[in-house]
Amino acid sequence: MEWIHLLRWAHVIGACVLLGTGAGIAFFMVMAQRTKDTRVIAHVAGTVVIADWLFTATAVVLQPITGALLAMEIGWRMSEGWIVASLGLYVLVGVFWLPVVWIQHQLRDMARTASASGEALPERYHRLYRIWFVAGFPAFIAALAIVWLMVTRPVGLFG
Repeated sequence: MEWIHLLRWAHVIGACVLLGTGAGIAFFMVMAQRTKDTRVIAHVAGTVVIADWLFTATAVVLQPITGALLAMEIGWRMSEGWIVASLGLYVLVGVFWLPVVWIQHQLRDMARTASASGEALPERYHRLYRIWFVAGFPAFIAALAIVWLMVTRPVGLFG
């Protein structure tokens, strides 16, 4: 396999992991939340935190590396409009994802405490959950836009 094919493959797999893990994490957290069972929520939130660090964080680190190497190998300038737009959107995703990771840890810890004590989830949990839920939409839409830019590479974007 040629180096460029390996880079393309790694970059596409990274994009799939980011989108798939993000969608999966959101789905399972929402489904757990709907049960209102603190044991289920605590278990799923714990799994979500692990998945986010194992899959999402790894892809987050590797995506810009494989993208930059791929661009250099093909001869694309990093100043091309679609690449600049992709990088800007990537930063936007990070602006939403980093607080979401922190929130997921908080949700997990509060759910574990509530489950162990037999008490209801505190109001802070519900407030953070709503923030977590809302923050996922712009991050996911931006990630979808990055994939669209990656696939279409529109010419003349931003001049």
